[in-house]
Amino acid sequence: MRRPMIAGNWKMNTTAAEAETLVRGLCSLVADVTDVDILVAPPFVYLQLVKALIADSPVALAAQDMSPEKSGPWTGEVSGPMLKDVGCTYVIIGHSERRQFFFETDESVNKKVHAALNEGLAPIVCVGETLEERKKGVTLSLVGRQVKNGLAEVTAGHASEVTIAYEPLWAIGTGVTASPEEAEEVHSAIREVLRELFGADIVGNMRILYGGSVKPDNVDELMSRPNIDGALVGGASLTAESFARIVRFEAIS
Repeated sequence: MRRPMIAGNWKMNTTAAEAETLVRGLCSLVADVTDVDILVAPPFVYLQLVKALIADSPVALAAQDMSPEKSGPWTGEVSGPMLKDVGCTYVIIGHSERRQFFFETDESVNKKVHAALNEGLAPIVCVGETLEERKKGVTLSLVGRQVKNGLAEVTAGHASEVTIAYEPLWAIGTGVTASPEEAEEVHSAIREVLRELFGADIVGNMRILYGGSVKPDNVDELMSRPNIDGALVGGASLTAESFARIVRFEAIS
């Protein structure tokens, strides 16, 4: 079985004091969790603070984005070597908000994926459709194309380091969640694309997360589906108690 992953994306939230309170609370609530990979992705300015606070806890550090460049005249950007230097082990790439509001493309996502892998960072690659695209019935073809383009020229040797996160744009921050059946259909299709790219042996170990208004009251049913290996959590990760409950999901058999 694939080891579950629960990742909290704080987005542009928290002050330093709020980040410290949140992390201290979370670490105390999940201190005994040994069977789930737990990640938090704070804003860049608090990465170093959070890294110190999660020492000796089961929580790992992720970044919300990264530049494809290692260094240079890229004002406002943050590079892979910088993220490694402050203790990140994961990085979110191609989040729907980056695609929608900052004009990320499959090609720019692919460049960042390779930059992350080259620096030893594990990329969490986000894919998903708009409500209009879902209504048109193009979800599976669109998401499949995003996966293929985003992972272009990634080798089989690196593939197991990649996590995919399916996040339908119509469910991001709206309170609307894809039904477990809807999510499982897309996750199953993504796994088939990954199988075509990397082979059955490797894809069996690749994780696919669901992201889109994941909450304590829907995580159990989502996690009961065979191709949903975890969650990329937004708003519910900003409260220690709610995020800890998601980490401690109880999959329905």
